[in-house]
Amino acid sequence: MNAIRASAGASRCPAALVALLLALPVFAQDFAAQRAELVDEVRHYASFAEDEAIRDDVLESLATVERHRFVPRRQIANAYQNRPLPIGHGQTIPQPYIVGLMTNLLEPEPTDVVLEVGTGSGYQAAILSGLVAHVYSIEIIEALAEQAGERLQ
Repeated sequence: MNAIRASAGASRCPAALVALLLALPVFAQDFAAQRAELVDEVRHYASFAEDEAIRDDVLESLATVERHRFVPRRQIANAYQNRPLPIGHGQTIPQPYIVGLMTNLLEPEPTDVVLEVGTGSGYQAAILSGLVAHVYSIEIIEALAEQAGERLQ
Protein backbone atom coordinates (compact mmCIF):
# COMPACT_ATOMS: atom_id res chain seq x y z
CA MET A 1 0.00 0.00 0.00
CA ASN A 2 2.84 2.43 0.71
CA ALA A 3 4.25 1.85 -2.76
CA ILE A 4 0.89 2.69 -4.32
CA ARG A 5 0.62 5.93 -2.35
CA ALA A 6 4.14 6.94 -3.30
CA SER A 7 3.42 6.14 -6.92
CA ALA A 8 0.16 8.08 -6.90
CA GLY A 9 1.85 11.05 -5.25
CA ALA A 10 4.65 10.98 -7.79
CA SER A 11 2.17 11.05 -10.68
CA ARG A 12 0.54 14.20 -9.24
CA CYS A 13 3.88 15.93 -8.77
CA PRO A 14 4.42 16.83 -12.46
CA ALA A 15 0.95 18.40 -12.63
CA ALA A 16 1.72 20.48 -9.55
CA LEU A 17 5.05 21.50 -11.05
CA VAL A 18 3.38 22.58 -14.30
CA ALA A 19 0.81 24.59 -12.33
CA LEU A 20 3.60 26.28 -10.38
CA LEU A 21 5.54 27.13 -13.54
CA LEU A 22 2.43 28.61 -15.14
CA ALA A 23 1.88 30.78 -12.05
CA LEU A 24 5.42 32.22 -12.01
CA PRO A 25 4.70 35.03 -14.52
CA VAL A 26 1.71 36.07 -12.37
CA PHE A 27 4.00 36.37 -9.32
CA ALA A 28 6.49 38.40 -11.36
CA GLN A 29 3.74 40.77 -12.50
CA ASP A 30 2.51 41.03 -8.92
CA PHE A 31 6.01 42.07 -7.79
CA ALA A 32 6.12 44.74 -10.51
CA ALA A 33 2.77 46.12 -9.34
CA GLN A 34 3.92 46.02 -5.72
CA ARG A 35 7.13 47.90 -6.64
CA ALA A 36 5.09 50.56 -8.43
CA GLU A 37 2.83 50.97 -5.37
CA LEU A 38 5.90 51.16 -3.15
CA VAL A 39 7.43 53.95 -5.24
CA ASP A 40 4.15 55.88 -5.03
CA GLU A 41 4.20 55.42 -1.25
CA VAL A 42 7.82 56.62 -1.02
CA ARG A 43 6.91 59.70 -3.09
CA HIS A 44 3.94 60.31 -0.77
CA TYR A 45 6.07 59.91 2.40
CA ALA A 46 8.52 62.52 1.09
CA SER A 47 5.77 65.04 0.41
CA PHE A 48 4.00 64.30 3.71
CA ALA A 49 7.23 64.76 5.67
CA GLU A 50 7.84 67.99 3.74
CA ASP A 51 11.18 66.60 2.64
CA GLU A 52 12.75 67.67 -0.58
CA ALA A 53 11.12 65.80 -3.45
CA ILE A 54 12.96 62.58 -4.24
CA ARG A 55 14.55 62.82 -7.66
CA ASP A 56 12.95 60.93 -10.53
CA ASP A 57 16.11 58.92 -11.23
CA VAL A 58 16.18 57.73 -7.60
CA LEU A 59 12.51 56.75 -7.77
CA GLU A 60 13.20 54.95 -11.06
CA SER A 61 16.00 52.98 -9.43
CA LEU A 62 13.64 52.04 -6.57
CA ALA A 63 11.09 50.95 -9.18
CA THR A 64 13.65 48.85 -11.05
CA VAL A 65 15.50 47.01 -8.27
CA GLU A 66 13.62 43.88 -7.24
CA ARG A 67 13.62 44.13 -3.44
CA HIS A 68 12.22 40.61 -3.05
CA ARG A 69 15.58 39.29 -4.28
CA PHE A 70 17.34 40.96 -1.32
CA VAL A 71 15.30 39.46 1.52
CA PRO A 72 15.25 35.93 2.97
CA ARG A 73 12.63 33.58 1.50
CA ARG A 74 10.45 33.83 4.58
CA GLN A 75 10.23 37.62 4.04
CA ILE A 76 9.41 37.65 0.30
CA ALA A 77 5.70 38.26 0.94
CA ASN A 78 6.69 41.40 2.89
CA ALA A 79 9.36 42.63 0.48
CA TYR A 80 7.38 45.57 -0.89
CA GLN A 81 6.11 46.86 2.42
CA ASN A 82 7.63 50.21 3.27
CA ARG A 83 9.38 48.96 6.39
CA PRO A 84 12.68 47.39 7.39
CA LEU A 85 12.81 43.60 7.32
CA PRO A 86 15.14 41.19 9.13
CA ILE A 87 17.84 39.63 6.94
CA GLY A 88 19.58 37.59 9.64
CA HIS A 89 22.61 38.13 11.87
CA GLY A 90 20.76 40.87 13.75
CA GLN A 91 20.60 43.05 10.63
CA THR A 92 17.75 44.48 8.54
CA ILE A 93 17.17 45.65 5.01
CA PRO A 94 16.21 49.32 5.40
CA GLN A 95 12.79 50.81 4.83
CA PRO A 96 12.55 51.77 1.12
CA TYR A 97 11.61 55.35 2.00
CA ILE A 98 14.85 55.68 3.99
CA VAL A 99 16.84 54.17 1.11
CA GLY A 100 15.25 56.67 -1.27
CA LEU A 101 15.82 59.58 1.11
CA MET A 102 19.48 58.66 1.77
CA THR A 103 20.12 58.16 -1.93
CA ASN A 104 18.48 61.47 -2.77
CA LEU A 105 20.53 63.31 -0.12
CA LEU A 106 23.68 61.82 -1.63
CA GLU A 107 22.82 63.61 -4.91
CA PRO A 108 24.36 60.82 -7.03
CA GLU A 109 25.71 61.69 -10.45
CA PRO A 110 26.50 59.25 -13.29
CA THR A 111 30.25 59.89 -12.93
CA ASP A 112 30.36 59.30 -9.14
CA VAL A 113 32.17 56.44 -7.43
CA VAL A 114 30.54 55.48 -4.10
CA LEU A 115 31.85 53.58 -1.09
CA GLU A 116 29.10 51.98 0.95
CA VAL A 117 30.04 50.80 4.44
CA GLY A 118 27.78 47.98 5.62
CA THR A 119 26.51 46.10 2.58
CA GLY A 120 23.87 44.12 4.48
CA SER A 121 21.58 42.58 1.88
CA GLY A 122 23.09 44.59 -0.98
CA TYR A 123 19.84 46.49 -1.65
CA GLN A 124 21.30 49.99 -1.22
CA ALA A 125 24.26 49.08 -3.44
CA ALA A 126 21.84 47.83 -6.10
CA ILE A 127 19.84 51.08 -5.92
CA LEU A 128 23.05 53.12 -6.26
CA SER A 129 24.43 50.99 -9.10
CA GLY A 130 21.86 52.36 -11.51
CA LEU A 131 22.74 55.94 -10.62
CA VAL A 132 26.54 56.12 -10.40
CA ALA A 133 29.57 54.90 -12.33
CA HIS A 134 30.71 52.40 -9.69
CA VAL A 135 29.78 51.22 -6.19
CA TYR A 136 32.24 49.68 -3.75
CA SER A 137 30.64 48.10 -0.72
CA ILE A 138 32.15 46.47 2.36
CA GLU A 139 30.51 44.22 4.95
CA ILE A 140 32.09 42.77 8.12
CA ILE A 141 29.55 39.95 8.55
CA GLU A 142 30.96 37.30 6.24
CA ALA A 143 27.67 35.47 5.63
CA LEU A 144 25.92 38.70 4.60
CA ALA A 145 28.85 39.70 2.40
CA GLU A 146 28.69 36.35 0.59
CA GLN A 147 24.92 36.52 0.11
CA ALA A 148 25.05 40.10 -1.14
CA GLY A 149 27.92 39.25 -3.48
CA GLU A 150 25.83 36.48 -5.05
CA ARG A 151 22.82 38.78 -5.44
CA LEU A 152 24.80 41.63 -6.98
CA GLN A 153 26.60 39.61 -9.65
